[in-house]
Amino acid sequence: MKSQKSAFTLYIILSGIFISSLVTCNLIFQKFFNINILGYQTQLSVGLLAYPITFLVTDVISEIFGQKKAQQVVIAGFCAAIFTFIVITISSKIPSFKDSPVNDQIFSQVFGLTGPAVLASMTAYLIAQYIDVKIFHFWKRVTKGKHLWIRNNFSTIPSQTIDSCTVIGILVLAKVFTINQFIPLVVGALLFKIVVAAIDTIPLYIIVNYIRKKYKLKKGEEINL
Repeated sequence: MKSQKSAFTLYIILSGIFISSLVTCNLIFQKFFNINILGYQTQLSVGLLAYPITFLVTDVISEIFGQKKAQQVVIAGFCAAIFTFIVITISSKIPSFKDSPVNDQIFSQVFGLTGPAVLASMTAYLIAQYIDVKIFHFWKRVTKGKHLWIRNNFSTIPSQTIDSCTVIGILVLAKVFTINQFIPLVVGALLFKIVVAAIDTIPLYIIVNYIRKKYKLKKGEEINL
């Protein structure tokens, strides 16, 4: 009973990290920076710094708690992002008073593209995360619960590819970016995500092995909450 309660607390903590990472991405995405990835010079949104964490967390949840719990977190993240969008939209309609530290113009400049961003990111997010969870469990069945690195990388990379193409494509249609920016932005984002997917294999193994040891789980065994 105590072990079950502890496992549920862990699931809630992982869900909280997932949701806050997702919401943060949508709030900070408008700031871009220059970066050189494997010799490719490109510009990336600071929102991408937090986004790969969502895939790491869903992989941990998928591995430890199963497909159903991973899909529940994806839906919870979607609801949180939509709620954030509604609050920002309402806030933008309320006029600021004269001496407000953040006036209407600054608020609009920072959050003005939140609508198109949420539309783009949530469409891409639902598709990519759904595919990520599905492919992860496909590889888990094929490998009989072994070779975690295979399902981590070969679920994250294809889902992140779809995510990048979808979100940037929608933002091009919304005239946030031009058509000429589409390929450079997609290539840059994809390179970044592939590198991060390879790197996060290490923390994934550390986290999963720690949880397996803590709850005495066999390879491929899941906690039923």
